[in-house]
Amino acid sequence: MVLDYREYLIEKTKDAKEAARTMAVLSTDEKNSGLLNMAKALREKSSDIIEENKKDLTAGEAKGLSKAMLERLLLNEARIEDMAKGIENIVSLPDPIGEAVRGFNTKKGLNITQITVPLGVIGIIYESRPNVTADASALCIKSGNVCVLRGGSEAINSNRKIVEVLSNASEAAGLPKGVITLIDVTDREAVNALMKLNGYIDVLIPRGGAGLIKNVVENSTVPVIETGAGNCHVFVDESANFKMAEDIIINAKVQRPSVCNSIETILIHEKIAQEFLPLIKTSLENNKVEIRGCEKTQGIIGGKAAEELDWATEYNDLILAVKVVSNMEEAMDHIYKYGTKHSEAIVTENYANAQKFQRSVDAAAVYVNASTRFTDGGEFGFGAEIGISTQKLHARGPMALKELTSTKYLVNGNGQIR
Repeated sequence: MVLDYREYLIEKTKDAKEAARTMAVLSTDEKNSGLLNMAKALREKSSDIIEENKKDLTAGEAKGLSKAMLERLLLNEARIEDMAKGIENIVSLPDPIGEAVRGFNTKKGLNITQITVPLGVIGIIYESRPNVTADASALCIKSGNVCVLRGGSEAINSNRKIVEVLSNASEAAGLPKGVITLIDVTDREAVNALMKLNGYIDVLIPRGGAGLIKNVVENSTVPVIETGAGNCHVFVDESANFKMAEDIIINAKVQRPSVCNSIETILIHEKIAQEFLPLIKTSLENNKVEIRGCEKTQGIIGGKAAEELDWATEYNDLILAVKVVSNMEEAMDHIYKYGTKHSEAIVTENYANAQKFQRSVDAAAVYVNASTRFTDGGEFGFGAEIGISTQKLHARGPMALKELTSTKYLVNGNGQIR
C-alpha cells in the first residue's frame, strides 16, 4: 500500500499545531524548566543514544559515506555532553518573546506597541548531524515555537532516540505534547509533502547541502528561510602577514572541514604568490589537504589542476581550490561569481583594502584578518543556532533566538472609530 504522506504528516503534526498555541503564552520559567529537564535527560540516556548512533555509523560505512560525513554523524559522550551544555546555555539567554520593538501614539489617540512573538510551527529539514536535533528543539522551545523535524536518513536511529528522550523530558516538565515532532520516515516523498503542508507548518528551514536547499527553495509552498551552502573564500592580499594568513587558512579548512563555515577556495594576490604559495603548500600538505590549483598556481607549486567545477564546489572535505588573482577586484569578482553569500575573508594589513572588501563583498559575514569558522551562533554569543541564513529577508547570518520570532501590534484605544 502506498502511504499518503499528506495525511500521514497532518496526523503527525496535529499535536504540534495545537502545542504552538500553548507555547506562545508560556512563561520564561516554564520554558526553561522544560529545557533543563531535556539537558538532564540527554546525560542520563547518553548510552542509549550512543547505541542507536552506532547503528547509523555501521549503516553509513556500508553505504560508503566519506570520513567527513561519518565524522558529522558520530555521537560520543563528549558530543552528547556538548548537546546538553548547549541546551543549558540557551536557558541562560534572555527570552526573546514579548520584547517591545517600538511604541507610539497615533493622531487619533491609539496607543500602538509592536512586540515579538513566536513564528509558530517551524519545520526543519536537515542532514547528517544529529546534534542539530537537540539544538533546534531547544532554540524553538526557548523562543516559544514548536518544531517538526525531518533529519537525514543516515541519522534516523540517532534522531528517533534523541527525540524520544527530549520529548519525554519536556512533557514530564509540563510542556505540551507535540512540542518536538520527528518525521521518522526516510522516503523523500515525505519531504515533498512537508513542503506543501500549508496551514500546519508556518515556516520551513532547510539545513544541509546545496541540493537539499535548492529543492526546498524551488518547490516549497510553505514560506522558507534559506540557510546556505558554504562555498567560502579567503583572499590573501599583497600586504598580508604570511603567518597570520597561514594560521587562518589552516584553521578555516582543517579544524572541521565538513561544516558550512569552512573555506573551499583561497585567492592569492599575484605579487606575493611566488613567496606565499610554497609556504602554504607545505602547511596544507602537512595537514593532508589536497590542493587543486589554477594554471598560475600549478606553475609555482605544481599539483592537481583545478577545473571550472572546483570553484563552485562545497567539498566538505580536506580539499582546497587555489587561485592566483591579479588584484583585489579580481578576487571580489571571483567571490561574486562563485560564492554562496555565506562567509568571506580577507587577510590584509591595508586598512583601505579591508574597508573596501567588507563594503563590497555580499555575504552574511565578511571578515578581516579572522577565520570564517567564527560564523556560528555560539561564537557570536547567540547560543546555539538553527543554521546560517544566506538570504536577505527577515534573518541573515547565524539564526538564533531572535531570528525565530515575528512581531504583532498591540493596539489600545478608548472607543476610536475610523
